[in-house]
Parts: sequence; structure tokens; C-alpha cells
Amino acid sequence: MTALHTLQMGLVLLGVLGVLQTGAQPQVSLQPNFQQDKFLGRWYTSGLASNSSWFREKKSALSMCVSVVAPTADGGLNLTSTFLRKEQCETRTLLLRRAGTPGCYSYTSPHWGSTHDVWVVTTDYDEFALLYTAGTKGLGRDFHMATLYSRTQTPRAEIKEKFSTFAKTQGFTEDTIVFLPQTDKCMEEHK
Repeated sequence: MTALHTLQMGLVLLGVLGVLQTGAQPQVSLQPNFQQDKFLGRWYTSGLASNSSWFREKKSALSMCVSVVAPTADGGLNLTSTFLRKEQCETRTLLLRRAGTPGCYSYTSPHWGSTHDVWVVTTDYDEFALLYTAGTKGLGRDFHMATLYSRTQTPRAEIKEKFSTFAKTQGFTEDTIVFLPQTDKCMEEHK
């Protein structure tokens, strides 16, 4: 009886550890000495990778969008993105709240009401930034996304390769990584 009880307790403990591990921070590093003021300004969303079924279904219809990062009074960021949706320009703003270490943020999904964490993994501030987002959506389904921001609409091949490599190290496969095509529509919104 004692052996059975010990086995059950061991399985319970492993289950608890498994739950704790799934809620833990992903294995991404942060931009060392992240400087938020240098991260501000205009960016183009040039590449995406996601485990979302919606993303896999719609990725061929997506195009590049323009985003502007601005500071908030409480030290967070406003991320305002303008994109083409149903042949019209649509603008949305996310409030990224600081979440501890510089380069870590969180936001509440306007659609799902869940909290998502965002990490600035690496950036040179002048040319590119790689971000990683994790959270849950809907009925507790895990959501993960890697994003490539570029200061221009034409990121260099080396930057695209860096993004692909990063996305694959986070478990994304080739079919879940997309480089968004350029468009002239909605790009003038934030000049």
C-alpha cells in the first residue's frame, strides 16, 4: 500500500511540475541591455510564425503592415499597427505593459481577454527586431508567435535567415513561417 501511495504521489508531483513547466517562460533570451527609447518608431511587420490554426488558414492572404511603437506614461508601449483587411485599412493599438525585465511586456488580447507575454529577443534598433509572444487563447489553447520587424519594407536576406533560424529553434516548422509580401496599401498611414 505504501509503494502504491508513493507512486501516486510521484505521478501527482510530475503532473504539477508539468503544469508549472508549461506556464514557464519559453526558452528565449532577451535583448541584452534593452533600450526602449531606441526601439520606438516605425516598423514593418515583415515575417511571422505562429502555431495558430487561424494563421495557417489565412497566411497566404496576409500582407506586410506598418506599426508605430510609442512610449506610454507608465513606461509601457503603445503598438499601433495598420494593415489591409477586406480591401480596407484597419488600425489597432495594443498596450504593452512592462513585465519586469527590460524588453519583457504583456498585453491583454482584445479578442480573447487573455494575457499574452511579449519578449524582445534581439534587435539592432536600426534595421530589425525579433519578438516572441506566448499566451493562451480561447479554451486554454497555447498561442505562440514569432515576429520579424524591419525598419524597411525590404529586409536583407541575412535578417530573414536569422528570423527563420530563430523561429525553428522555437519549434515552428517551415509551413508555419511566412514572409509577408509588400503592399502599397495602408503603408502611408503613419508617415
